[in-house]
Amino acid sequence: MSAKVIDGKMFAERLAGRLKAALSDFSAQVGRKPGLAVVLAGCDPASEIYVRSKVGMAGELGMASIEHLLSADIGQKELLRLIAQLNDDDAVDGILVQLPLPKHIEEAAIISAIDPDKDVDGLHPQSSGKLVSGIAGPVSCTPLGCLMLLKSELGSLAGLDAIVIGRSILVGKPMALLLLNENCTVTIAHSRTRDLADKVRRADIVVAASGQAEMIRETWIKPGATVIDVGTTRVVRDGKKRLLGDVHFGSALTVAGAITPVPGGVGPMTIMTLMHNTLLLAFRRCGLPAPALW
Repeated sequence: MSAKVIDGKMFAERLAGRLKAALSDFSAQVGRKPGLAVVLAGCDPASEIYVRSKVGMAGELGMASIEHLLSADIGQKELLRLIAQLNDDDAVDGILVQLPLPKHIEEAAIISAIDPDKDVDGLHPQSSGKLVSGIAGPVSCTPLGCLMLLKSELGSLAGLDAIVIGRSILVGKPMALLLLNENCTVTIAHSRTRDLADKVRRADIVVAASGQAEMIRETWIKPGATVIDVGTTRVVRDGKKRLLGDVHFGSALTVAGAITPVPGGVGPMTIMTLMHNTLLLAFRRCGLPAPALW
């Protein structure tokens, strides 16, 4: 038995086609492109790569992107003033503040200052509250991309046992809530979970977001389970730089029913769901019915 490899890049390309059609419709009705503002403070190399990818994809799809590249020593008050300006700018439909921020800036204060109607990353407390309540609103991009892949692969998720390994505000917590809203029975595991391997073996769906490279091996996985690997750890092996997931991909292939690779699985979906969220916010802000995109 060899698991099906879930091609996140292919799914993202199909979603991009639907987004382009909806973008054209929006521009025809409103007379402008949807606008995404991206704020980067400092020069973290990984963050710079992510921002370039996001801005590049926005341009490729036909969105307007506004970059604010700030020095690492920017003050919190100055950053809050910029957020206030973007909140008031009618050409901006989505605001993304790239995390992590410099250590002297309180991330929670910056996230909370974003207009909830422009919260493209779904991290504002109001967005989180909507997710808890099952109310439509922006959802954190990586978990939303994982859900898209799961539903594309499995259809209805109702009644399935799912485990989410990791409890971050970016992935673990919103992922668990999304699965609950799909009527899964959900376990949230973390660094202090006892008998983690045993709990993973019971799950029909495994979402791995622990940040520990290749922690999950084939002996942990229920035969036929669907495995979504969110992990991205950069290592050097045999003199070559490699990107590893939380799951040992080679061994998991022999047990799982379907699995995402790293890279090429969740990564392409994260950027595309950011575009998806921006477009939906643009439609809502303009009082237009949001299109069904997936």
